[in-house]
Amino acid sequence: MSALSSQDALSRALADYRSGDYESALLTLAEAEVDEANYLDLAYILGLCHARLGRHDEALLYLEQVVTSGADDARVKQCRLALSYVYSVTGRSKLAEYELKKLLEGGDESVQVLASLGYASWSQGRLDEALSWYAKALDKAPDNLNALNGYGYILACKDGDLKKALACCRKAVEGSPGNPAYADSLGWTYLLLGMVDEAKRFLEYAAGKLPANDEVKRHMERLRKAEA
Repeated sequence: MSALSSQDALSRALADYRSGDYESALLTLAEAEVDEANYLDLAYILGLCHARLGRHDEALLYLEQVVTSGADDARVKQCRLALSYVYSVTGRSKLAEYELKKLLEGGDESVQVLASLGYASWSQGRLDEALSWYAKALDKAPDNLNALNGYGYILACKDGDLKKALACCRKAVEGSPGNPAYADSLGWTYLLLGMVDEAKRFLEYAAGKLPANDEVKRHMERLRKAEA
């Protein structure tokens, strides 16, 4: 069987990526003859697939090539967003913030960018700034679950309006009941309100799903002290 042409391989791989079949997309590209003229398209799809599969080192290798290529199109914007995610989950919040602000400078004021800036600011200990970014995201999309959770959690961490924090976190959990990060935020807020039984339900769920998460571990320690 002859190899797929460069353009056919890229088209098929992109269709696989969009359907969520990231492994098939990678397999298609591995078996195809992709020439230098199409290398940026190849790096674009490879980077996004590896990011979706949690292969962070491989994702960075390709995403950074697209972003530094000098191109100025939708591929670069999507790769910047993917880069910001990979940087965030690997503890490189300053780099994540850099990519997000480049998107902002380019006119992308989407809820995803604003909420991601909130997370990057929180990760660096700038809680007031984080709240501001999340508030801007909620101004655009009041029902966005990620923004609701982020805003509520940071408000609780700042010893702010705990009733408002609870309302935001509860709404996020109602929208995505199985999300352990949202459960942790809601449980933490309940704990700060002194509602230990309610806190236990959600914090134990989060701990079961995210056993290695340092934030969740700290919350569980506070829960144990509250129960003692």
